Amino acid sequence: MPPQIPCPLRLPAPAKLNLFLHITGQRADGYHNLQTLFQLLDFGDELLFDPRSDNQITLNPILPGVPPEDNLVVKAARMLQGASNCQLGADITLRKNLPMGGGIGGGSSDAATTLVGLNHLWGTGLSLDALTQIGAKLGADVPVFIQGNTAWAEGTGDRLQAVEMPELWYLVLTPDCHVSTANIFSHKELTRDTSDITVAAFLEQGGRNDCQPLVRSLYPAVDEALQWLDQYGRAQMTGTGACVFASFKSADDAAAILAKAPVNLRGFVAKGVNRSPLHDLVL
Repeated sequence: MPPQIPCPLRLPAPAKLNLFLHITGQRADGYHNLQTLFQLLDFGDELLFDPRSDNQITLNPILPGVPPEDNLVVKAARMLQGASNCQLGADITLRKNLPMGGGIGGGSSDAATTLVGLNHLWGTGLSLDALTQIGAKLGADVPVFIQGNTAWAEGTGDRLQAVEMPELWYLVLTPDCHVSTANIFSHKELTRDTSDITVAAFLEQGGRNDCQPLVRSLYPAVDEALQWLDQYGRAQMTGTGACVFASFKSADDAAAILAKAPVNLRGFVAKGVNRSPLHDLVL
C-alpha cells in the first residue's frame, strides 16, 4: 500500500538570499543575463494543503492587494492541474512569515512549494524537471526552490548548479518598504555590464549586488538598514531588495546583533542550508 499522506499536508516554503548578484548584460527580449548564488535558509512561509474531490482551488487568507487568481500559489496549482490533467482540487492556507517585495523569494518559494506539494498530494507523478519547467513560467526564482539546492545560477537564473556552502547563520533585516523588481531592472541607472566570474573566483574573492547602489538611493529605509548592519558585519542586499543581511558563525552571535537593532528595524535569524527543508519532507 502507498504511504498515507497526512492531511492537511503542512509544508515549508523556505526563503533564499542572493549572496551576490552580477548583471552581465541585457538580452534582445528585454530580460537580463545574470550570475548569482542562491543560498537557501531554514526559515520561510508555511503552506497547508487539504485535498478536494472537485477541481476547486481556494486560498486563505487573501493577501491585501493580491486577488486570489493573481496569487502565484493559485496560479501554480492551476498550472499543475493543466499539465497533469488532474481533476482534484485543494484548500490552501498560506501562513506568511516573509515580507512581500523583500528579495528573499517569498512568492516564488510559495509557488514552488505548491507545485511540489500538490504533485505529491494529488499523486500526479511529475518529475522535478517537469515541475521546474512549469515553475519557470511563474517566475525566474521559482526553479531554484523546486530543485531544492543552494545553487549557482546563470542566464536569467534558469541555469542552476548545486553548490555546497558553509552552513552559516544569517541576520536578515526586513525594511518596511516594497521594492518592485520590474522597476529596478528597467531603471536606466542600473549596472548591466559586469564581467562574468567563476564559482571559484566568487568563493575566493566574493562579489557584489549590482542592484544595491540603485535601490539604496531610491529607498531610504534600505540605505538605513545597510548602514546600521554594516557596523557588525559585511551588510548586503538580497535580490532587488528590500531585505539586507550579514553572515555570522553562530545563531547566538546573529541573535545578539538583532537584539541591538533599533525598533524600526525588524528582522529574523536563520541558518543557511544546502538542501531545502521542503525536500526533506516530501522527496
